This record gives sequence, C-alpha cells and structure tokens, in this order.
Amino acid sequence: MSDTPPASPDFDEMTRDIAEVPAVEVIVTVAVNLMSAAAVKLGLTEEGDKYKDLDEARKLIHALAGLLDGSATEISSFHAAPLRDGLKSLQLAFREASLVPDEPGHGPGEKYTGPIYG
Repeated sequence: MSDTPPASPDFDEMTRDIAEVPAVEVIVTVAVNLMSAAAVKLGLTEEGDKYKDLDEARKLIHALAGLLDGSATEISSFHAAPLRDGLKSLQLAFREASLVPDEPGHGPGEKYTGPIYG
C-alpha cells in the first residue's frame, strides 16, 4: 500500500473545462440531474421503494421548478419544453404517491408552475 495521498483534482483544468461549456448545457445538465434524483426519491426507479423519500423528492422538485422558472428566458423552448414536461410528470407522480395530497397550487414547485391537477 502506498503512502502517497490520492491525486488532488487539477482545479485549473476543471475551470478550463467548465469554461468551454455553454450556459444552456450547464442549466440542462443540472435540471436533468434534479429530475433523476427526484425520480429516485419518488420510488420510480427499478429499486422502487428502496430509496423512496417524499420529503426529499419535494425539495428536488421544488428546486427543479425554480431553476426552470428562473431560466425560462435564457434557454430555448427546444430545451425548456421537455424539461417542463418532465417536471409536470414528477409533480403528478408526487401527487399520486402522497397519502395526503397537497391542495392544488401547494404541491412541490407549484409556486412556479401553477396548480397541477391529477
């Protein structure tokens, strides 16, 4: 076993890499990561209920809705439309999974999207 510490990340290289990425791509990547994490916390993955946590899902969905609302004028509808569709699907799945559903307009992210009925 070696006594040398693991190589630390080259922050200059990481900065150069991120500098080359367009803002739209960063926004879409973050949105997709939030969507994926929310789906896991809603129990929508192969593992099902193993990672289900509606409190965590609520936070992720709310953050996703805020990101999409805040970036709506910055990303094209080409990028925004499928993300909004995914958000709505997650909001509906949350409503379905909740034992006591939120009133329309009070569910996760509905502050940004308006009421979701389902």
